[in-house]
Amino acid sequence: MNFRINLTARLARGTVFVAALGFGALVFAQARPETVATGLENPWGVTFLPGGRYVVTERPGRMRLIGADGKVGAPLAGLPTIAAGGQGGLLDVLADSGFEKNRTLYFCFSEPEASGSGNSTALASTQLSADGARLENLKIIFSQKPKVASRSHFGCRIVEARDGTLFLTLGDRFSRKEDAQKLDNHHGKVVRINKDGSVPKDNPFVGKAGALPEIWSYGHRNGQGATLAPDGRFWMNEHGPQGGDEINVPQAGRNYGWPVITYGENYGGGKIGDGITAREGMEQPLHYWVPSIAPSGMAFLTSDRYGAAWKGNLFVGSLKFGYLDRIELKDGKVVAEHKLLTDSRARIRDVKQGPDGLLYVLTDESDGKLLRLRPN
Repeated sequence: MNFRINLTARLARGTVFVAALGFGALVFAQARPETVATGLENPWGVTFLPGGRYVVTERPGRMRLIGADGKVGAPLAGLPTIAAGGQGGLLDVLADSGFEKNRTLYFCFSEPEASGSGNSTALASTQLSADGARLENLKIIFSQKPKVASRSHFGCRIVEARDGTLFLTLGDRFSRKEDAQKLDNHHGKVVRINKDGSVPKDNPFVGKAGALPEIWSYGHRNGQGATLAPDGRFWMNEHGPQGGDEINVPQAGRNYGWPVITYGENYGGGKIGDGITAREGMEQPLHYWVPSIAPSGMAFLTSDRYGAAWKGNLFVGSLKFGYLDRIELKDGKVVAEHKLLTDSRARIRDVKQGPDGLLYVLTDESDGKLLRLRPN
């Protein structure tokens, strides 16, 4: 009886049950959060630099360099004008795979229209100065079209593929959800571009009349997490409406259904469109959540730092419920989910595997933190 009480208490504190090896013989793996840096205002994206340093974005419109000692630097100079407000602002950031040679960063943000009446998601390339104080040679390499007056659904996760192209998730801007089914705009899409902003020749809609050539896949709502799987495929998660958050593995030219098919419903209740969950020619999600967890950053764990039970798992942050979801996969399907970091109830905005093989998470708070998960 005392053993069961103690087990319940340990699980409530976030200890993760891994395996049972017969009656009375239990094996546990526990990852404890360790604070790397604090004092970040609504941090959104993190990327890793040589020497144990980090670059973190803050949604209000600041980018900061964090030292290996956890010291948070002053805001980097050289950012463009950013339409910060609502869900918009300075969002994801990614260091180029060749950063040690070219010092290149990519970041996405809500870009204001010249008139100030609208905005859209944009992707920029830049170089970090040698002294780490400013951004240089900034170029806007992609700008979502059209711009609309909206403070919602920017998407804005960046992933570099193995072939050096860049994937970018783009939201439907909330008020323009029907656009997600049309190929003459970038709303509710995943786009794929080269690092100079040009269009890869093998994109699925190149040369097709009425379709924008940057588009990789369509029928998405609001992609808030994205990563490469160990086999090199692009994975993403996206927010549903009320219920129906999804994990998808977008393939070239495929239609992922929003807003025609969904496992969610309107806010406050009521069906969306015909209220159907399947239609011919539209892809089913690999996994979906009802109720919504508001998924955010996502990463595969490829290291063995936490033991065999965690290797190959997918990790997804929950904004709504404030936990890190450890997802077990088998044959391309979700077979189990485990809630981590439940104690603080902090909104988990991003999760990445660092060069050291450990997991790092950002908490989306006014006093946000960069955390590292230490294995026991």
